[in-house]
Amino acid sequence: MELRQRCHTFFSGEKPTTAAEDFAAMARWCEANDIAHDAYGEGALVQDFERRIAELLGFEKAVFCITGTMVQSVALRLACEAAGSKVVALHPTAHVLLHERGNHQLLDHFKSLHVGDPFRTWTTSDLEAWPDRIGAALYELPMREIGGQLPGWAELEALKAHCRQRSIHLHMDGARLWEASAGYKRSLKEIAQGFDSVYVSFYKGIGAHAGAMLLGRADFIAKADMWMKRMGGNVYRRSPYVVSAAMRFDERLAKMPAYLERTERLYDVLRDFPHLQVNPARPHVNMLHVYFPVGRGRLTEIRNELAAEHGIWLFGGAKHAALPDQSAIEWYVGEALSTLSDARVREILALVSTRLSVHHPSRPSSTGSV
Repeated sequence: MELRQRCHTFFSGEKPTTAAEDFAAMARWCEANDIAHDAYGEGALVQDFERRIAELLGFEKAVFCITGTMVQSVALRLACEAAGSKVVALHPTAHVLLHERGNHQLLDHFKSLHVGDPFRTWTTSDLEAWPDRIGAALYELPMREIGGQLPGWAELEALKAHCRQRSIHLHMDGARLWEASAGYKRSLKEIAQGFDSVYVSFYKGIGAHAGAMLLGRADFIAKADMWMKRMGGNVYRRSPYVVSAAMRFDERLAKMPAYLERTERLYDVLRDFPHLQVNPARPHVNMLHVYFPVGRGRLTEIRNELAAEHGIWLFGGAKHAALPDQSAIEWYVGEALSTLSDARVREILALVSTRLSVHHPSRPSSTGSV
């Protein structure tokens, strides 16, 4: 963290700000908009923001919660309870499975049924392959763990119709729904239509300190609100989280198409570096995975070398890839990359490539193409 704080150039996400800068901006926004604190979620700030997001996505009701993990587990638990089946169909890379520490299993919220190929988005045919009575289906838009892929629009619409016909509660993990709207070139309401419930995040993409929202029918949200209180989500003041989201929301949402355009130009730059491979082959949203021809340890060393010698921070964490001597990073194209020219991006990637070639002097110059 200390090394990152000394850097001046950032590739992925946003350039970091200090706590003092963030709180000062929040204070100015609160003063300009005459904001008052809520008490356990009751107050104009929180409830107006809930109504606004519900209207934007076309739902009857929305409720703010401090964590998406709590929102997802409660939504799927209630959906299964209403359906009389504890089986939830979801992709093998779903956030619920990989990043929520098994809460659905250990706390007996629901049972997971993995559908589709781990490296592709899933479709109605993947769901039909199982004879089980399914209470709910979770669909992530876009799918983060496979490079931000989106299903085709016709495939998504077919899945909505299938779940509706079979009374399967269709829930969206919309942690990055804001990005998906730009990717589909469709409104948030159009994308959300046909889902029974939706979770959205405000610290991903929007840049808030924390916070999530669950949207659905009024009766469903009332039950979810009670369950989240039972699980410890009823914090006294929600205003700090809501302010950090509301003050950025309009500006950040409006920038999503520009972020996607910047991602498309980035792909053009990456074609000049054929030893760096990307997933997906073309951008679906303003994020992607980049694969490097070195192991995770060496790639992390390269990141730290560039940070110490040039003040450049490439990425947060690298992941092991399926093949030996290969690793991958997630690249979110946001404010940080928007300030860098294509020429500057090429310069930085050339610095990386030099270190890759030193590590693998006998490796062919081209191992694939974008």
